[in-house]
Amino acid sequence: MSSRLIGVGVGPGDPELVTVKGVNALRAADVVVVPVMAAPDGTDGGEPGRAEATVLHYVSEEKVVRVVFALNERTDRERREAAWDAAGERVAGLLRERGRVAFATIGDPNVYSTFTYLAQTVAESVPGTVVETVPGITAMQDLAARSGAVLTEGTEPLTLVPVTAGAAVLKEALAGPGTVVAYKFGRLAGEVAEALRESGRLGDAVWGSALGLPEEFVRPAAELDGSPLPYLSTLIAPPRRDGGRGGKL
Repeated sequence: MSSRLIGVGVGPGDPELVTVKGVNALRAADVVVVPVMAAPDGTDGGEPGRAEATVLHYVSEEKVVRVVFALNERTDRERREAAWDAAGERVAGLLRERGRVAFATIGDPNVYSTFTYLAQTVAESVPGTVVETVPGITAMQDLAARSGAVLTEGTEPLTLVPVTAGAAVLKEALAGPGTVVAYKFGRLAGEVAEALRESGRLGDAVWGSALGLPEEFVRPAAELDGSPLPYLSTLIAPPRRDGGRGGKL
């Protein structure tokens, strides 16, 4: 039987937002891998991540394997590549031993997920591995539900921007039509607030972090004062919607 690697989206943090299919995939796996942020020395930092905390609502701790990833490494490519290789080999070893491994990732495994890099590495190490994904609810969907923001209407496009690429990318998106969603904008909160003002979108925009967790924040973007926010902060900036109901059809 072929080894099977399944990327399971476990949502933005609220355990109730894991799909039934996702829960079944976690429980059917021989082992569930959860990504752990590396400490400065490259070892397991010890703190449970959001994916791990969610997974433990559905499977026993004995079934969970923590694997260190360079989740926050963006400047040292050599160190990042080495961490990916080490993580990939760890998961490849689990596949050879167990056969069916689930990898839990926050949000969706096909949207800015570490699973993409892991699957590429493992496929080279364990030829014939079947790679599957189970979709998960994204942070923008959860924030829209919690804030009442409407992501799209009628013919509006939807643009998703990772602000790790810089505020200029966000400014370009805000100049276009439709709703703009920004991920991971916390460290550039001041520049993001200024971009919203310049584009005339500040009034209707909302942001949130730690969605579904005790420390959850959901606030109007107009309250942004430039102070740094949690790294995994999400922003929704809708376009102006004139013309009443169905005006965007």
